[in-house]
Amino acid sequence: MIVVTGATGNVGRALVGRLVAAGQSVRAVSRRDPERTALPPGVEVTRPESAGLFEGASKLFLYVQAAGDRTGTVLDRARAAGVRHVVLLSSGIIREGADETHPIYTMHARVERLVRDSGLRWTFLRPNAFSTNALQWAEQIRAGDTVRGPFAEAVTAPIHEDDIAAVAEHALLDDGHHGAVHRLTGPDAVTNAGQVATIGRVLGRDLAYAEVPAEEVEAHFFPDLPRQAVRAVLKSHAALVGTQPEITSTVAEITGRPARTFARWAEDHKPDFTP
Repeated sequence: MIVVTGATGNVGRALVGRLVAAGQSVRAVSRRDPERTALPPGVEVTRPESAGLFEGASKLFLYVQAAGDRTGTVLDRARAAGVRHVVLLSSGIIREGADETHPIYTMHARVERLVRDSGLRWTFLRPNAFSTNALQWAEQIRAGDTVRGPFAEAVTAPIHEDDIAAVAEHALLDDGHHGAVHRLTGPDAVTNAGQVATIGRVLGRDLAYAEVPAEEVEAHFFPDLPRQAVRAVLKSHAALVGTQPEITSTVAEITGRPARTFARWAEDHKPDFTP
């Protein structure tokens, strides 16, 4: 039995599908009603506070924000119930020379430290920019041909969520990943404006990216994050303008196939941008 936290999120949902296809028993952790999760048949859906959360489980996929301040307790429960290996979805912000005061850094570094100290075998996945971040533009694209946002020339190498899930699947099922730190990126450097143009080509439309000052978008940029974290993220995005992003070959090395391009991600998510 493999317990998957964040099971209805982008990476978690893709991972659940992969594990089920591989014939694994999966317990998906979600706060949604089981009937509303739309997870594959045969997946056991449970809530985070369930007494039997780790019963019979040997492995855990842990999403940092799934447990929050309860991460230490969750890890203690997992170990006591017989879980032996945890694969943590961390962040590429954890790297040598990073700003250790950045709120995204401190959140992920804290959980990595808890996992290292838990007594469990562990594997850390540290992806950089997610292709799914482009969904922040979906409403504007459905409504018209211009996307307004900051930092048109900020450059990243966005990664498809299913590539992260594929690496997580191998880390959970294959030998050789204990104590490993996998840095994950997409295969190509692309600007924010370039991402919007790519989505436009997939949709058969001519989309433009109109740059606006960061102060104008702060109030609604990443609405699920605290405003302090949003300001830190905006500062980080500003630093990406005109840079060359980190690009790794980790996805290909672990899965045996290249990481998917942003254009492929846009094709896969075409309905999200279609009115």
